[in-house]
Amino acid sequence: MNRRDAIKNVALLLGSAISASTLAALDGCTSSAPKNYALQAPETKSTLAEIAETIIPETGTPGAKAAKVDDFIVTMMNDCYEQKDQQILLDGLKKIDEASNKQYKKAFVDLTAEQKTAVLTEIDKERVAYNKRENKGKDDPTHYFQFIKELTLLGYFTSEPGATKALRYVAVPGKFEGCIPYKKGDKAWAM
Repeated sequence: MNRRDAIKNVALLLGSAISASTLAALDGCTSSAPKNYALQAPETKSTLAEIAETIIPETGTPGAKAAKVDDFIVTMMNDCYEQKDQQILLDGLKKIDEASNKQYKKAFVDLTAEQKTAVLTEIDKERVAYNKRENKGKDDPTHYFQFIKELTLLGYFTSEPGATKALRYVAVPGKFEGCIPYKKGDKAWAM
């Protein structure tokens, strides 16, 4: 099984956490897709790293930065998404900085962890409202924060730190066991 198939399988396991647009993008993955070099800019990657770390912070397990989720997002956007989607993400990063400047008079990367969480919480509320609106058309673009959240989750839980430290991991599963006792606080299983 190659990495692309493994990512699709994990995406299916995450269920509603991954949208149809992200699953469709996985079918179009190719390293020959036109690259958007603005995604690879240091300031873009820095902002993506801070956003991902805010979504999955380091706690008793490594966070999104340790899993290099920013590199994953850039690679996925460049290899699997159309240019219009890449531009939506880049424009969204500008909107996040605008929201940070409006509320705190600082760029997102310069905020405290609590301020970053507050900014992203408001943006996530906006994303939910955008996805629930009544006059939504099937050709409407995906909300930029949808891309960021989904790729953060996908990148983290398919990374070595995410699969082995945040989840329980068995490299070679043994026999099928239909009933495994669950203890409160147990980690979910990785594949």
